[in-house]
Amino acid sequence: MTRILIVDDLHPILMEKLQAANVFVDYQPDATRAEAEILIKDFDGLIIRSKFFVDAAFLAFAPKLRFIGRSGAGMDNIDEVAATKQNITLIAANEGNRDAVGEHMIGMLLSLMNNLRRSHTQITEQQWLREENRGYELKGSTVALIGYGHNGQAMAKKLSGFDVNVIAYDKYKTGFSDTYAHEVSMEEVVKRADVLSFHIPLTQETKGLVDEEYLRHFKKPIFFLMGARGAIVNVPAVLKGLDEDRIRGAAFDVLPTEKFPALAEESWYADLIRRDNVLLSPHVAGWTFESYYKLSDVLADKILKHLN
Repeated sequence: MTRILIVDDLHPILMEKLQAANVFVDYQPDATRAEAEILIKDFDGLIIRSKFFVDAAFLAFAPKLRFIGRSGAGMDNIDEVAATKQNITLIAANEGNRDAVGEHMIGMLLSLMNNLRRSHTQITEQQWLREENRGYELKGSTVALIGYGHNGQAMAKKLSGFDVNVIAYDKYKTGFSDTYAHEVSMEEVVKRADVLSFHIPLTQETKGLVDEEYLRHFKKPIFFLMGARGAIVNVPAVLKGLDEDRIRGAAFDVLPTEKFPALAEESWYADLIRRDNVLLSPHVAGWTFESYYKLSDVLADKILKHLN
């Protein structure tokens, strides 16, 4: 019988599906890394969300491990090289939160374009400023997606009702133009984009990708959306773009440093939060009541397919 250790809080549908297929599940959502290191030696599979980094040191405690399932998009909290050396299969549930991410980032974009944060604050301070809060319409804009995997495709589909031009660049895919987006080169992205949205994983290649030089190439002022991984972007570079009016507004669901007190200690934090054309959320774009279920449902199906 296959034995799986689960060390994060996941929807019960995952356990129900696995147990119905005669898979033994040990559900330990409160387990610390140290506790997981002791337990993992007896298991064929591990399921985690983002609790800790599964590195070579952890895998040394897991001689029987055959696969790791991640209830989320991407594998950036797992050492893929170390896992590959140990012949461990990695299974992600990217499809489970793609709709949530797309809706959240479009919501942030509409808020930025219509100055909702600024105008709400002004009204609470008894200021009624109409002309100062004149907004932009999304219709007719060119939205550029960097990355066209599950999340990029979901974003493009959801944008289709706004009468926008959606273009997409993906370094690792070709021939992917479809009903919702047109494949273009990066040269076309920097020339045409009114909105720039990121849908790429965090890798050694993408870490720090978005810096001053990257942003300097854009020909028009843009709205900037970061809902991928925080370490992809250099925040001071975006702040400089805002200062120079090359970026009209910026939305971050993810940041290079997350949670307090570490975030408050960043040199750029005070500058970031003082701006009324910056919108922040605490890494929840993919975390809805619905995605909580779908992530576990998708992952269960993928694991069962792998086992069969």
